[in-house]
Amino acid sequence: MNIKVTIGGVELKNPVLTASGTFGSGMEYKEFIDLNCLGGIVTKGVASVPWHGNDVPRVAETYGGMLNAIGLQNPGMEVFIKRDLPFLKQYDTKIIVNVCGRTEEDYIEVVERLRDEEVDMLEINVSCPNVKEGGIAFGQNPLSLENITRKVKEKAKQPIIMKLSPNVTDITEMAKAAESGGADAVSLINTITGMKIDIHKRKFALANKTGGLSGPAVKPIALRMVYQVCQCISLPVIGMGGIMNGEDAVEFFLAGASAVAVGTANFHDPYALIKVLKGIEDYMEKYEVKDIHDIIGKVQ
Repeated sequence: MNIKVTIGGVELKNPVLTASGTFGSGMEYKEFIDLNCLGGIVTKGVASVPWHGNDVPRVAETYGGMLNAIGLQNPGMEVFIKRDLPFLKQYDTKIIVNVCGRTEEDYIEVVERLRDEEVDMLEINVSCPNVKEGGIAFGQNPLSLENITRKVKEKAKQPIIMKLSPNVTDITEMAKAAESGGADAVSLINTITGMKIDIHKRKFALANKTGGLSGPAVKPIALRMVYQVCQCISLPVIGMGGIMNGEDAVEFFLAGASAVAVGTANFHDPYALIKVLKGIEDYMEKYEVKDIHDIIGKVQ
């Protein structure tokens, strides 16, 4: 069977990726799974300079998922290039760097710095709801999104994936803006803004008050948004949001996604990515699907 897919001109050996922020750069997971088996590794967000992130507590469990308000903590692009890239280059998988920033200049600085590095694609994070300044505005205003997409695309050597925020009125408007700005692909959804309160302490469960909701609870919303976006643009779509097994992934393919990213499931089960991949193959075998493209967008 053929499970190869192409995103932005880059061929992936299979359509299973890691979701940014849930896998680091793979160092913590190499003891559990063979990273060579993955279609690609999407790194944790990389900024031009180190970000310290939000105050603790930064994670809270909820029904069917979790809230996080990490605040894109990362050591900055120079540490990433010296420490993480050499590790990732050891493996036969595509390297997709998630880029974050508070201003247009921040994004462009990272994109220009990565031009000559051995990186296959860039995922531009304009949708994280935990950073109080910058990113959220780009991801929630179509004109801003189109503008930042165009500026990043002008400077980037690698194909650009724009990661869309679900915290908007009309996701299709944002997808069209990314396409108009010259994006090579889009990925969605990022987390949905949520809240939890500890009734015994009468305090917010997160120091940031709000955080990003992820996990199985968001899957129906993610699936609906992926379907809507696939209907309105011609770019490849990477679907994510609550994927826990192969059957979940197949739903996203049927809705139109060309690839999927697995996030919160990695915290629950470090073998989740391999199980999702095996589940996709089992489904294809059961229904005699010889090529993954024969099910992409085929919901009726």
